[in-house]
Amino acid sequence: MTLPKGFGSGGGASSSDVNKMIGRRVENMTGIVTLSFIAAWLSTFGGTAVGYYYYPWAYPAQSGHFAFIVLSIIEAIGYIFAVKVNEEGTSKKSNGLIAGVVGVIAVATVLIVTFVNG
Repeated sequence: MTLPKGFGSGGGASSSDVNKMIGRRVENMTGIVTLSFIAAWLSTFGGTAVGYYYYPWAYPAQSGHFAFIVLSIIEAIGYIFAVKVNEEGTSKKSNGLIAGVVGVIAVATVLIVTFVNG
């Protein structure tokens, strides 16, 4: 691996050199991945809510509920994979965080779909 000037000693890249170039290790980014997942879910809710309330003639509530459920499931699967890939090979355990966040999102999704009827 060719490193920029000032990095590496001799010809090989050490992990500390790579850390200096990247700035932050990816396994320490579970918090930002979690916040991104929550923001994506809220955006999905906002997008389907626009359909419920502003365009009900073109976007019926049943269609919106189905889209919201499917997109929530896809986002949750992506969140789980993102956190697991970020922490692969480390001793960090984030199973409780993943279970808590996905559980809260699942309950909120079911409650929204149950009680919001365009």
